[in-house]
Amino acid sequence: MAELVPVGTILAVLSNQIIKTAVAAKEVLEKESFKILSKHLFSIQVVLEELQSKKLDDSPATRKALESIESDVKKANNLVEKYKNKGRFYLLIKCRNIVKEVQDITRHIGKSLAALSVANIEVLSGMSEQVNRLQNEMQRAELEASHSQKRVVDKLNQALKDQIQDQEFANDMLKEIARAVGVPVEPAEISKELESFKREKEEAANRKEMAEVFFLEQVIKLLSQADAARNYEEVRNQYFQRLRVIECHDPKEESIQPFKPFICCITGHVMLDPVSLCTGTACERTALEAWFNSGEKTDPETGEILEDCSYRSNLRLRQSIQEWRELNYCVKIRSCKEKLLAEADSSIKEALSCMQELIKESSINKDWISIGGLTEILVSIISPLHDDDANIHQINALNDIVEGNERNKEIFIENQGLYNVIPYLALDSSVAKAAINLLHEVLHDSSGWNTAYCNDLSQQKNAITFLVELLKSPTREVAEKAEAILMKLCDEEENILKAAEVHWYKPLVDRVNEGPASSRMSIVRALLSLELDEDHIKLVGAGVISPLLEMLAESMEVKELSLSALVKLSGIHEIKKLIADAGGVRLILDLMFSSHLRTVIIAKCSEILKNLSSDGDGTKFLVNENGMQLQLEPVITNVLAYQQNLMISDIVRRPALHALLQICQSDAGLVKTAVSASGVSVILPLLDDSNQEIRETAINLLFLFSQHEPQGVVEYLLKPRRLEALVGFLENEDKSDVQMAAAGLLANLPKSEIRLTEKLIDIGGLKAIISILRSESIEAKENALSALFRFTDPTNIQFQHSVVDLGAYPLLVSFLRDASVTTKARAAALLGDLSMRSSELSVMPKIAGCWSILWTRGKICPVHGVVCSVTTTFCLLEANALPELVTLLQGNVHATAYEAIQTLSTLVREESPHRGANVLHENNAIRPLIEVLSWGQESLKAEALGLLEKIFMSKDMVDLYGSTAKVPLFGLTGRSMHEEGHLQRKAARVLLLIDRHSRSSTSLVAGISD
Repeated sequence: MAELVPVGTILAVLSNQIIKTAVAAKEVLEKESFKILSKHLFSIQVVLEELQSKKLDDSPATRKALESIESDVKKANNLVEKYKNKGRFYLLIKCRNIVKEVQDITRHIGKSLAALSVANIEVLSGMSEQVNRLQNEMQRAELEASHSQKRVVDKLNQALKDQIQDQEFANDMLKEIARAVGVPVEPAEISKELESFKREKEEAANRKEMAEVFFLEQVIKLLSQADAARNYEEVRNQYFQRLRVIECHDPKEESIQPFKPFICCITGHVMLDPVSLCTGTACERTALEAWFNSGEKTDPETGEILEDCSYRSNLRLRQSIQEWRELNYCVKIRSCKEKLLAEADSSIKEALSCMQELIKESSINKDWISIGGLTEILVSIISPLHDDDANIHQINALNDIVEGNERNKEIFIENQGLYNVIPYLALDSSVAKAAINLLHEVLHDSSGWNTAYCNDLSQQKNAITFLVELLKSPTREVAEKAEAILMKLCDEEENILKAAEVHWYKPLVDRVNEGPASSRMSIVRALLSLELDEDHIKLVGAGVISPLLEMLAESMEVKELSLSALVKLSGIHEIKKLIADAGGVRLILDLMFSSHLRTVIIAKCSEILKNLSSDGDGTKFLVNENGMQLQLEPVITNVLAYQQNLMISDIVRRPALHALLQICQSDAGLVKTAVSASGVSVILPLLDDSNQEIRETAINLLFLFSQHEPQGVVEYLLKPRRLEALVGFLENEDKSDVQMAAAGLLANLPKSEIRLTEKLIDIGGLKAIISILRSESIEAKENALSALFRFTDPTNIQFQHSVVDLGAYPLLVSFLRDASVTTKARAAALLGDLSMRSSELSVMPKIAGCWSILWTRGKICPVHGVVCSVTTTFCLLEANALPELVTLLQGNVHATAYEAIQTLSTLVREESPHRGANVLHENNAIRPLIEVLSWGQESLKAEALGLLEKIFMSKDMVDLYGSTAKVPLFGLTGRSMHEEGHLQRKAARVLLLIDRHSRSSTSLVAGISD
């Protein structure tokens, strides 16, 4: 006895077969009925999985049900195999049979499933409702072809029954069939479908199915009459046959009148589908049907009562009408040709309208128009006109001619149609829409895009430029078609570059992200040649940064290419962020400091580091992918090491040094790190470097470093020719940042280095600094003022004279009027330094004679008691600086008011305070000085109190301002009179002075003695 196959094995095999059949059923072109079958099969698979997971009842009933399902599934699979490769036309015409077959097999499988369910009630108890519903649905399945399918099939069957074989009906029938199955009415596609019919007929003949053979022969014979199914040579010969017939007609005639029998006696129009009554009267089929449906029983033409109301197709008359129509087509084509050649706008317009009507009447006219030479003429004469409607008319007519007709598209291309149509893309949106529709049609054939035509288009001048512009069209259809064409053109790399040159980067970005390695490299090379502004860099960079970073892990050639692109893109803030967020900074730094890589790789990494830190970003983007700051100490150390290594090329050192500068400028803590890493000793020799950019960057770094280690800089500068180099930086008027750094460096160096100051004066350093004061750069000017302090040291009158002799004094006074707060404050302080020596310089010379007489003849200075001048005594009054200093005092700005008070204090001398006090009074300086006590910071108030103490040594000043000063002075002392406070004590001393000179003998401040 044969061993039984285990039920589990049967289930597994059956499951595989069901899945295979269900998947295949979804792929059959006649989708609806097979889709339902596929859905049910997948549902059965769920049931079988449930049975496999539980203990299945291995009973004869179970085995019989499984065998039945297996047999039905095999039949279903055979049905799928039978129809899955059939042509669309065949599937449509046989739709009723197919649906019936699918319905029957679905019901059979449903019955078998019901049997399996009964045999395994307990096992399937958890999904009994689902199984019952499934088997009921399948057993009661009612599948039907769609209404549109049945209508087309019924019309075809009726035509075969009536033995209709004329061309016009065949054209209509073919269009309906093609429309129903989604096939274009093109000769190539129609030929495929008819060949499918012929194969089906041969297979039916082999199966001895003669009824099927006869049916398919009839279908093939009918559809072969259609224009789209006919051989081009036949169509051409037919045209010339008709053309010979009309030669006898007057060329001026635009139509041939129809014969009376062609006209329906009911509608009065030429018939399309003539039928004849038993009386011989011919009518339009639809009109006669409506006649009888209205209750009429008479002959429409004679009025006689009809005993027999039947009618039949009049095939001979239909054929005659068709021949008359074709003759008229030829007459109209001939007329259109003459109108096109006349080149008159009105004639061309008439010709275009006529051609469009011809194409609507019959698809054969697309070929006949071209055979008659009209397509070639039209393509050659079209050009943009001032009238948009006329432009649209031209383009739409061409579109109608080429639509679905490969031969006409070929004529269009051969006669420079692309060249002629492209200018229309740049016209009004409605004209551009018509033009883009035409191009989209021409570029497609039955298999999709026509690559040769696309290549032709890409070679046309302005084609890609105009298409890119149309991407901005407000009309969605226009923009979509323009993009579709562009994307196809961009299958070729050269077109990707052309598109990028007019700022459309999508294909370029796509190719860098998804293209093969060789193509990616080619596109990145092309990217390097593009001229990109900031906005376009953002567009490109957003799409390519990630793949460019990935390319850093590939070969040296790829690394170099990727880094070149990153150099080009990484100067923009948004791109820097993308690189940082992708973890790219660490990758670049690792490459930059790798000892085994080529110099060019390291140089490009240095450029990128320079870009990342540029524009004031400093260390902002030197982070990992999580935004955490990278360890920058090794970066600083390595960059400094590069500067020491004479073997390292300038293409590495230069950007690396610039990056170091940007990093240090953004973080004072990193300046200390650089100085600690022997930064000063490394950078100082770079002042003599042969590369100008390195020298200029070095001076900027030294300016930063000198704040922390100035002595080493002094020692270096005092060596031969070193200081001259520094003066050269001061004199570099083309680079304000270099001047600023050089001046700042001098400002940071110890003022006690007299030798350095003397040498600077000797070699023109002071002159260069004063020249900077005349520049436009605020930063350079501020640093130059700071550097000037070493020359205005009150202890060295010789240095001061050098400053004044070079014309610095008027500049300093001018800065008090119009400059930054820092500039004003430094100018005021420098004037104060000079004014401190005015008293000493104003001593009357102890000589007799003319000089003494001349001295006494000048105007006596009210402060210094002698004849003063700017150059001899550095007198503030002679320089007219006093009003400007008072203005600073009134400005309520701490920095400028502080320096102004200190400078004004130099006018109130201890040996004659009343002189200076009186001058301050005359220049309205005392009242704003008192007001400082109300708004100033403590250090400013202290300076103000010190000056007031000197002013109130004069009883006159007490009389004038004593009562005004009391209120703020009491405010400073009244709250804590006996506390140990520096400010309070100063205020108290001023109050005592006021009290001493007061007319009243009552003490103003109790408890305080002299």
